Amino acid sequence: MNVPNILTLIRIILIPIYLMIFFSNMENRILYAGIIFILAGISDILDGHIARKHNLITKLGSVLDPFADKMMTFAVLISFTKAELIPSWILKALGVKEAIMILGGAILYLFKGNQVLPSNKYGKIATASFYAAALSIIFHLPQGLSKGLFWGTVVLNVLAFFNYFMSYLTLRKKTHP
Repeated sequence: MNVPNILTLIRIILIPIYLMIFFSNMENRILYAGIIFILAGISDILDGHIARKHNLITKLGSVLDPFADKMMTFAVLISFTKAELIPSWILKALGVKEAIMILGGAILYLFKGNQVLPSNKYGKIATASFYAAALSIIFHLPQGLSKGLFWGTVVLNVLAFFNYFMSYLTLRKKTHP
């Protein structure tokens, strides 16, 4: 197992730690959970950078990395919704998008010759937007700003979804002449 894949596994391990801290009774629990979230984000950037720079991209990493991203996204969205920090429609909108992405990714990988839909700039922008929106909650920025960032995140995720959907259709055509 290479360094990028180890960093991805660490990110997966950070998810239950984030949840345990977020739902604990400790003082400043949201801030401490936010620090775990930031560490997960840093490990995400590092694993991608190291994998590309040193040509350590693997099929395992191509599957585990988006899985880790989606699970952390769900953890944050569910915890924020349960704590009433964001409205439930945001969880529903992003949750439906992520569930469809997981299903599409599974179909490509399992039934279309281990194909993996590569990440792209639209997905990265949507992810960066999600991090900005989540951090605005964690660091108690003005509510209007957080609300605007989450609206922007939903819009960017919908745009990224359509871009990924077009890529998915292109990959499916290549496997079905």
